[in-house]
Amino acid sequence: MPDVNPPPSSRQPDTETPAPSKADATLPQVIGAVFWSFLGVRKGNAMRRDLVTIKPHQVIIVGVVIAALFVATLLLIVRLIISGAH
Repeated sequence: MPDVNPPPSSRQPDTETPAPSKADATLPQVIGAVFWSFLGVRKGNAMRRDLVTIKPHQVIIVGVVIAALFVATLLLIVRLIISGAH
């Protein structure tokens, strides 16, 4: 049977080097990305940067917290309006 893998000395060196890993996004960066996404406004460069630095679990956690704060704020406003109407 022919040798499927050539010996290490005859192999071509890998010309591709792994890309340097980007640092994880900070909490303010994640909050800003989620906030602007809620409004539907994102710049192209910021979106590309966020795709590399922000992890999905960060977006989910911050999104749920911001959504809960939004709902709580709306409930507070409604209660204040209703209590002032009496």
